[in-house]
Amino acid sequence: MQQFKETVTTIHANGLSIEGRTQDGIRVLTVRGEIDDDVCPQLSTALHVEPGTQPPRIIADLSGVTFMDSTGINALITAYHAVNSAGGWLRIAAPSPPVERILHLVGLDALIDCHPSLEQALTA
Repeated sequence: MQQFKETVTTIHANGLSIEGRTQDGIRVLTVRGEIDDDVCPQLSTALHVEPGTQPPRIIADLSGVTFMDSTGINALITAYHAVNSAGGWLRIAAPSPPVERILHLVGLDALIDCHPSLEQALTA
């Protein structure tokens, strides 16, 4: 198993926790809690892509997310387009069953690559 090299950022807000790490040039965001309108700005900040940087490679590990509403879906779509425009990619790893159901219902799993585990997302 590969080791994470550094912790980039940790965000805590209203029951949401986002820990960002970098592994082999891939930003891995481990998200825990509920994603709704109250915490979506923090998720958007964590997913933000700086213009002019190397093509971003981001994995959102959603295994600890128990609920996600439309604001979370919109944040992921916005991030996907920004990352894609910069020549990079965004992947979702290990969505919890309720989140996986939402991703499938809205078709987001057809737009953004979803993987059953973080390890699979890292090696895809």
